[in-house]
Amino acid sequence: MFPAIAMNCFRLPSPSLVPAAFLSLLLTGATGAADQPQYGQAWTRNLASTERNLPARFDPKTGENVRWTAKLGTESHATPVIAGGRVYIGTNNEEPRDPLRPGDRGVLLCLAESDGHLLWQLAVPKREEDIFHDWPKSGLSSPVTVEGDRAYLVDNRGVVLCLDVKGMANGNDGPFRDEGAYLTPRGTNAPASKLVPGALDADILWQFDLTAQAGIWSHDAAHSSILVHGDHLYLNTGTGVDNTHKKIRTPEAPSLVVLDKRTGRYLAQDGLGIAPKIFHCTWSSPSLGTVEGKERVYLAGGDGVLYGFEPLSASEPPREESLGTIRKLKQVWRYDPDPQAPKDEVHRFNGNRTTSPSNIYGMPVLLDGSVFLAGGGDWFWGKNEAWLQRVRLDGSGDVTATHRQWSYPLGRHTMSTPTVANGMVFAADSMRKFHCVDAQTGQEVWTHELGGEVWGSALAADGKVYVGTRRGDFWAFALAREKQVLHRLELGAPISATPVAANGTLYVGTMTHLYALRVSR
Repeated sequence: MFPAIAMNCFRLPSPSLVPAAFLSLLLTGATGAADQPQYGQAWTRNLASTERNLPARFDPKTGENVRWTAKLGTESHATPVIAGGRVYIGTNNEEPRDPLRPGDRGVLLCLAESDGHLLWQLAVPKREEDIFHDWPKSGLSSPVTVEGDRAYLVDNRGVVLCLDVKGMANGNDGPFRDEGAYLTPRGTNAPASKLVPGALDADILWQFDLTAQAGIWSHDAAHSSILVHGDHLYLNTGTGVDNTHKKIRTPEAPSLVVLDKRTGRYLAQDGLGIAPKIFHCTWSSPSLGTVEGKERVYLAGGDGVLYGFEPLSASEPPREESLGTIRKLKQVWRYDPDPQAPKDEVHRFNGNRTTSPSNIYGMPVLLDGSVFLAGGGDWFWGKNEAWLQRVRLDGSGDVTATHRQWSYPLGRHTMSTPTVANGMVFAADSMRKFHCVDAQTGQEVWTHELGGEVWGSALAADGKVYVGTRRGDFWAFALAREKQVLHRLELGAPISATPVAANGTLYVGTMTHLYALRVSR
């Protein structure tokens, strides 16, 4: 339900400035030994890597191929991000690290990449209005996006934060300086000592409250992986239904917003009025690609439709006449993967297992002039139907009737972002099945019964495909057309996160632990 290079953050230039050969490498979704500063590869969002010498097997009990282990909380749904010698991962506060920050909170841990020791944490109190805004004990679900000395994040309160990657080690940098108050539960008569940020606290540089400043309505848990494009941040807002699951309380809420990465100023939004058609929530993060020589930002809306927008100029300075004016992004492309689904008064279909709108949890993956997209009926409130599709990205306007290249059936529901590697696409479904599909034809290559639901996605790297289940099993398959199970390990705690490879290390997060894995020498 919740779903870089060397030691510096990998920042991509404008696609028009990238040499053709390098761009071709990027569009395979592959990078060399490097940091992993966001969820999915830059632009494409593909979950594939060219990291090498990664272990096919490991065992925390014997220490086999385990570089280090970090204890998390009791619920950890976020995928780790690795950049600049630091590892960032979200969890809850059931293993408190600071006596000044007790109680239920969403926690972002910043760990040393070398050995996993804690550098600093962001421990944000829960929202008070309604548990459906910020579900108890669910922790902090969003992965960070790191660029240079800044980390961007949507916290559990639905607030966009810009963080200093060094925490308070280099002082409390501004303009925001009220970390102590922000990290104290509302209504608390706190002593002055608690209002002073400590050495373990995050350093917040600026914040933007999506609820108060953009008018959204969070549901269950905020989840967004922020996309950086030039001087701008693009993010899905996480707006959705209220606690009845049958009402949109903020029908004017945007689904996609653009902020100035330097200041957090609200620059633009989608302007499409999607909110009344949202069946559950807007949990899919945006992607960016270059199609027919033009950049486009793609968002899978909470109405189950994929939209393509013309982005703001990547380095466009704020125009004096536009200060205080929220621009509307220009929609240039639209694709509906389930055109027969209900589009109006959608909450009439709550609980209907045969007819309902579709929704999309994973990210759109942009490769080879196409988008790979997984979605379908809502496992919790809607129909039992899911699919994996490939769609052409060219053209403009509504391409629903003309651009689908193939559609492959998945079982009942999926939360996966498709993973594309070596001419194959990998996705899991809620029927506990893992699928390998031919990327060109959409034909089944092989499937495997995993024995547990999958809330994350697969990672393809080093000739292997890794995936974890909510039953706590971690699987490694050969990245090949002939199915080969390399290893299966019971980790003793559910897995919601997607495995990540960076700088020769494989990171596997369960609800309670983060494992940094490297082939023992």
